[in-house]
Amino acid sequence: MHIHILGICGTFMGSLAVLAKELGHHVTGSDANVYPPMSTQLQAQGIELTQGYDPAQLNPAPDVVVIGNALSRGNPAVEYVLNKGLPYVSGPQWLADHVLQGRWVLAVAGTHGKTTTSSMLAWVLEHAGMAPGFLIGGVPQNFAVSARLGDTPFFVVEADEYDSAFFDKRSKFVHYRPRTAILNNLEFDHADIFPDLPAIERQFHHLVRTIPSEGLVIHPTTEPALQRVIEMGCWTPVQTTGVDGQWQARLLSDDGSRFDVLFEGVLQGTVEWDMTGQHNVANALATLAAARHVGVVPSMAIDGLSAFKSVKRRMEKVAEVHGITIYDDFAHHPTAIATTLDGLRKHIGDAPLIAVIEPRSNSMKLGAHRDGLSQSVVQADHVVWYAPANLGWDLAATVASSPVPTNVCDSLEAIIAEVKAQVKPGTHVVIMSNGGFGGLHGKLAEALQ
Repeated sequence: MHIHILGICGTFMGSLAVLAKELGHHVTGSDANVYPPMSTQLQAQGIELTQGYDPAQLNPAPDVVVIGNALSRGNPAVEYVLNKGLPYVSGPQWLADHVLQGRWVLAVAGTHGKTTTSSMLAWVLEHAGMAPGFLIGGVPQNFAVSARLGDTPFFVVEADEYDSAFFDKRSKFVHYRPRTAILNNLEFDHADIFPDLPAIERQFHHLVRTIPSEGLVIHPTTEPALQRVIEMGCWTPVQTTGVDGQWQARLLSDDGSRFDVLFEGVLQGTVEWDMTGQHNVANALATLAAARHVGVVPSMAIDGLSAFKSVKRRMEKVAEVHGITIYDDFAHHPTAIATTLDGLRKHIGDAPLIAVIEPRSNSMKLGAHRDGLSQSVVQADHVVWYAPANLGWDLAATVASSPVPTNVCDSLEAIIAEVKAQVKPGTHVVIMSNGGFGGLHGKLAEALQ
């Protein structure tokens, strides 16, 4: 079967393409912006990519067109599909119908940490010999690929609350019907499709409604929004993590790189790993609970976590030049920026820390998270913000009240000049964006040479 994917370089759609190819289909795809890591992964898989949405790419007609949620009416390829009556489907629907049917689905949902936690969970199951399938919105370094079918009943999926397609406004995760569900956290996000937090809570409750009574829901005790979701009705056993939860961590180092794990007050073992930050400790507890639900004893799961290597673009060290360390991170919400910088600060102690941040997500472009930005960076020593001409709101005015020395730049060249003026050997520079950021990481490393 010939499957053509519109919007193939999105992390979800690119992973879907890998699964479709593994199922034996002929897979092609197109995107407005073809950029790594997804473009390189797809090319390595032998999947043919077309830049742009010229309807000519749909001739001869594929057997089915999978339409990504970034595409809407008015897109020339979408209009061609509709006018010609070509069969089309959303990505989540295709995944549910062709991959998830009859499998034990472990879904990881939440505003933050979905990619890292689903990577942890897939790796812990792999370490335990369970060879799971998975679809993750990033590339876990333990696997070097973002998706695989797997040949056991178990399938780990990053369960996103973003909408499914222009013709299906339900959250993607409503399609997945998990047996084991991690609800990591819940804050307002995706201001382009949700009017407020209660609207997102309703979608999370739609997910909870699909989990069988013999399944398991895992959530932290510290999230009032998730508590409200559960109170709307839950027909499934629940396990809790964190403060006053059934699963707890006892930190042995401030940066979260060593901690004891307790389940119902009983010590299960000690995690020693390369990860940092309280948020990753929380991710680990949820992972241990989910793994136990499918039969992995905590001691073995803890052993697996200790060999976990994180995900590309999640505090990934990308260069070290003359004693200056450069990291790439995906954080793009004030909470994620704050927790990521806090984890790095605790890890590096008093060493100089510079954050370079691109407010690129749809919510950021709409200014939905403006209020939290200036305080999100308190752990940095210097912050460089990128304000392209088309941002649409006054970033400089927003961050003027920041307690940290701040520069706002309108070009990559200006950012590089500013960072060069600030760094010295021993400085840590973390570049935060949910896009390619114009290849800034490589350009900065080159400029520092």
